[in-house]
Amino acid sequence: MDRMHSLFAEHIKVLQARVVEALKLQHFDALIIHSGQLKKAFLDDQTYPFKANPHFKHWLPVFENPNCWLVVNGIDKPKLIYFRPVDYWHKAPPEPVDFWADYFDIELLSRAELVADLLPYDRASMAYIGEHLEVAQALGIGHANPEYVLNYLHYHRSFKTDYEMHCLRQANEIAVRGHQAAKAAFLEGLSEFEINQAYLNAVGQSDNEVPYASIIALNEHAAVLHYSHPERQSPIELRSFLIDAGANFAGYASDITRTYSAKQDRFADLIKAINQLQLALIGDIKVGMRYTDLHLRSHQLLAQVLLDFGLAQGSIESLVNTEITNTFFSHGLGHVLGLQVHDVAGFMQDERGTPLAAPQAHSALRCTRIIEPRQVYTIEPGVYFIDDLLGQLKQRSEHKQVNWAKVDEFRPYGGIRIEDNIVVHSSQIENLTRDAGLD
Repeated sequence: MDRMHSLFAEHIKVLQARVVEALKLQHFDALIIHSGQLKKAFLDDQTYPFKANPHFKHWLPVFENPNCWLVVNGIDKPKLIYFRPVDYWHKAPPEPVDFWADYFDIELLSRAELVADLLPYDRASMAYIGEHLEVAQALGIGHANPEYVLNYLHYHRSFKTDYEMHCLRQANEIAVRGHQAAKAAFLEGLSEFEINQAYLNAVGQSDNEVPYASIIALNEHAAVLHYSHPERQSPIELRSFLIDAGANFAGYASDITRTYSAKQDRFADLIKAINQLQLALIGDIKVGMRYTDLHLRSHQLLAQVLLDFGLAQGSIESLVNTEITNTFFSHGLGHVLGLQVHDVAGFMQDERGTPLAAPQAHSALRCTRIIEPRQVYTIEPGVYFIDDLLGQLKQRSEHKQVNWAKVDEFRPYGGIRIEDNIVVHSSQIENLTRDAGLD
């Protein structure tokens, strides 16, 4: 706990310094950061699962409690207005006594509509950070989500503090336990639904607590990049398993993918090749290179795999330049990771928010940043046999470069993705996923 205190103290110090600089950009006195509110389903009294404002949970590991507020100016001790209702219908959140509580002046809020009594009196020169703009207006907060302030905070959020890196390591360790349990469930012949339950049990989190809906795909379902309809019956023939699943720790996300073959067959060999490709890409990462270039490098390596497995013919250059590799690998190599799975500022080139779009031929790429120390990324190359994309390729003249009989052999397996979470240091790359024990 002493280590958590020291890590968190330095984390708050960094956030305070960032706020000082952000406030200078538009001359605000303070930021008022809202955790968010519960939302009711249309024509219903049931609410959707609560997701905290990432700007709020950046300051403290409170991500399940709505109607909380932070007042920060970068100089004074941050003020936390902590919602703790008197409510016999629901379990009230406990009083904040964890290690992080020492770093805030805390006032308890018993009714959400009384927050004005606890906020600063003159709020006209302050800025609201959150999604409920009507609430900010009703409270007389002068500005909402000012662009320059948000750009500055988003850009610098890509540089993780030691506390954040600790949280991301823990999130990976938790998720790895789930991945190992899911692999065992697959080898036992369980259904997609049952494998998902095994994963959740192992990580100790519910479907609403993990950072995103897990992708649990057997056989040809692995060709659906965001497959989200797990079947309750096991397939008659078990061929392959793709799992893309993460875990949450203190509001920080892990995002890990693995693919397995039911047999030691040619598809298993292809998995090994993509795994080697992924490790080679991680080995190629250098501080100062652009993430886009790493993505383009992944297509060159994939072209070689297509040639090695007889899926295509020609040269690496021809397979890349004619976008044949795009058919087999249609998503981006990865993204920034942190408080959100697809974290902010992936396209920002500076703290003013100057954007750089992905190349036109690779529009699904989620990141064009210059790679720098303290950044955290996913690296997730893949190869897929997607009927729609393959059908489009068949209509092009370049289809003659593809060995369609070989493609048809792999279609029943769906596809492959291997994804690790990595931290960039000045002299090395830390692989959070492999270090946590997942091969």
